[in-house]
Amino acid sequence: MKKQLAACGLAVAATASHAQSSVTLYGIVDIGLTYTNNAQTGVTGGVPRGGAQFAISDAHTTGLSGSRWGLRGKEELGGGLSAIFVLENGFMANSGALAQGGAEFGRQAYVGLMSANVGTITLGRQYDPLVDSVQPFGASGAWGGYMSSHLNDVDNLSNTNRINNSIKFTTPTFHGLRAGALYSFGGVAGNQSQNQIWSVGASYSSDTFAAGIGYLNARNPNVSFYGNTPNKGLASADNLGSFGSATTPESSPAIAGYASAHTTEILGGGASYTLGAATVSAVVTNTRFDSLGASSGPNPRGYVGHAAFTSAELGVRYRWMPALLTGVAFDYTKRNSVNGDGGAKYLQLDLGAIYSLSKRTDLYALAVLQRAMGRDSLGQPAVANVSGFTPSSTDKQIGLRLGIRHKF
Repeated sequence: MKKQLAACGLAVAATASHAQSSVTLYGIVDIGLTYTNNAQTGVTGGVPRGGAQFAISDAHTTGLSGSRWGLRGKEELGGGLSAIFVLENGFMANSGALAQGGAEFGRQAYVGLMSANVGTITLGRQYDPLVDSVQPFGASGAWGGYMSSHLNDVDNLSNTNRINNSIKFTTPTFHGLRAGALYSFGGVAGNQSQNQIWSVGASYSSDTFAAGIGYLNARNPNVSFYGNTPNKGLASADNLGSFGSATTPESSPAIAGYASAHTTEILGGGASYTLGAATVSAVVTNTRFDSLGASSGPNPRGYVGHAAFTSAELGVRYRWMPALLTGVAFDYTKRNSVNGDGGAKYLQLDLGAIYSLSKRTDLYALAVLQRAMGRDSLGQPAVANVSGFTPSSTDKQIGLRLGIRHKF
């Protein structure tokens, strides 16, 4: 009898222990057919050549949600305190290759403690509070995917760059209000500010109205912000604006010439209002490359001062039925004049439709039209460059995508 009671006790203890901790496997596979016109194929006599481009591509470059798989864990420690962790891998569904510059858990990798009353503190590779607070109000975060980002995600609202070596604190949600702060250690002996990143953000949400604001400051961004994955590499005089790899902001001709900036600052805010089946949203961001000519990266054009990109977006999405969501947004991005180049302007129209076959599987169609004016960061006539696509050979570009997304 004693042995039976002991066995029952062990079984109950094991069950209780299991109930107090959990690990969840989750993921997304998102792939589609893309088309763009005027994609650069080379340069002849200083004039870009272009042609139509068709491809099967992963969502990391043009779709709704970058393909991923991850592990999420939680252990109850008692007294309302829990230990948590996330390990999230990004991959290219069209090739099976690692995304995020070859990092095994390039999307997220962190561990920390969570209290329902005090908040959550985590350490590792993480999203910054600017993204947490402002991303939901843009088309790219709500329905348009990466290709609807502002000028090749110049303001990082599509999470092109995560933050390494960071400690992050997020408050609990109190009457719809939530805030967060993050600090990334540069790790350079004798210079605590070199390569450091810090960010703050806050958001509010009610039944019909929501708003958010955030700020990010990255020192030596060519190293700390843009070059923080294994195979990404740093901008050099030889690879600035290379059309073959310009699917990320730092290699886009729109900003590649500003790799020497000592600091990148991003300030953004957004808001939305929902009335029935319609939601109207607006986002404004300002991205500054300060102290050009510093030692962070190459500066072949001898820039000094700063380059600032101001982006404004107005959009509306409408749920026609539980299974069908459509959206439209207009983006305007303007850059100041740097070294007397007259600046640049980019106009963009985003269109999208998502049809849900189930709670886990969606079919979707996206279209982005962009026009460029002025001079780019390399001193050339500005060309259109829809986020995730090869830059155009002209000042106009159309990007189209038909895709399928499955969540598990």
